[in-house]
Amino acid sequence: MRKLSIGVRLTVWYLAIFALAQFVFGISMWLLLRHKLYDVSDDNLESQVEDLQKFFDAQKPGTSDADLRQLSAEAFTDHAGDYLQIYAGNGNWIYQSKFMKEHPLPPVEPDHIGQASFQDRRVSGKPLRFAAARFVVNGRTYAAQTGMEIDDLVNTLSAFRNYLLMFAPLALLVAASGGYWLSRRALAPVDAIVGTARQISGTNLDSRLAKLDTGDELERLSDTLNEMLDRIESSFRRVTQFTADASHELRTPISLIRTEAELALRRSRESAQYQESLQHILREAERTTGLIEELLTLARADSGCESLKMHPLNVRDTLRDVAEGWRPVATMCNLEFRDQLDSGELFVIADETALRRVLNILLDNAFKFTAAPGIVDLSLEQKHDKAVVTVRDSGVGIAQEEQEKIFERFYRVDKVRSREAQGAGLGLSIAQWIVQQHGGTIRVESEPGKGSAFHVELPSIPAPVQNPMMA
Repeated sequence: MRKLSIGVRLTVWYLAIFALAQFVFGISMWLLLRHKLYDVSDDNLESQVEDLQKFFDAQKPGTSDADLRQLSAEAFTDHAGDYLQIYAGNGNWIYQSKFMKEHPLPPVEPDHIGQASFQDRRVSGKPLRFAAARFVVNGRTYAAQTGMEIDDLVNTLSAFRNYLLMFAPLALLVAASGGYWLSRRALAPVDAIVGTARQISGTNLDSRLAKLDTGDELERLSDTLNEMLDRIESSFRRVTQFTADASHELRTPISLIRTEAELALRRSRESAQYQESLQHILREAERTTGLIEELLTLARADSGCESLKMHPLNVRDTLRDVAEGWRPVATMCNLEFRDQLDSGELFVIADETALRRVLNILLDNAFKFTAAPGIVDLSLEQKHDKAVVTVRDSGVGIAQEEQEKIFERFYRVDKVRSREAQGAGLGLSIAQWIVQQHGGTIRVESEPGKGSAFHVELPSIPAPVQNPMMA
């Protein structure tokens, strides 16, 4: 079943709420009007009751029922059209108007009457409202029932109700139309957003949704979607650039391998020449294998599949072990390799293999870009709650405008373009990803001609308590 659109649902909800409000308002107004009209009629009846009270209070002591009957007939002769009847507590009638004689009401026991009470009756087709009151004259109790016609009251309430019933559908129709128009107007920016979003594809990711100045949720929605498009475009461009760069980097060694093989097969050669060609091919194959491994590492990192095994690690021991492995390299390169790794323990939460890879990447770059006789330093210190590893060299250095770019994939510093010296330009990208996964930061300080210093900061932890049973 197809669901209704948001505009239609908003209209239905608006109409339902408006109908409920209209119903409550109509009922409230009808009850308020009824209460007001009845107050007016009851005030008139209370005035009549007060006149009766004055009449009884004016009678002399010892006045008999017969005398009261005669006095009442004389007093109320001019009111033969009134709806009045008076009777004594013993059941004797004192007075009945002409209408009440023709349509008598059942008398109410005076003892059952407290304050003046009111009731509606329809007598001979006429709507009447009566008030009942009790009087005490010379120790005897009397009761009176006086009434008045309420045709106007009933007709007014009926007309008011009919007007409500007549105009309610019209008001609902107007409300429905207005609600639909308002919902369409309010959701018009959403339609514009949907139309623009449908036109955006991989070929025009630079398109953006129209800027809204509504100052409401729709403006925040459009801004959020534009920010999302910025991230998608950036990611898409990185993937595209990554693919292009990877293809370019792989094409070069494969072309060299193919060329070397074609040259070796073009004519007969000595075994030494074949061996030299195979060594060239092997060297390019090894370089290609390393590049592919780096590409796979970055691809797994981007997809979230590359996981690290984190555990408490004494980073000093790891750095000492890595430093020992690079000392023979320093000797072969005629470079001075120094380390400042004081004794003691400094623990971090890390993946040892990944941390070794970061150190090897930084030391490899330091040795590559430092000419003999030069100096490479590896140091470790604790600053507050950070373990700071620094790899410093006296090499060619990096220009200020290039320092922010060296962590980008496939980026190479322009001063050194040799494939033999610089590699594919993926090492620092991998190092940065590993450091970030450890909750740390990596930064560079460098000046052309004066060397570079890479600082890796990792959160340190207190030394873990060793289990005596495991010692």
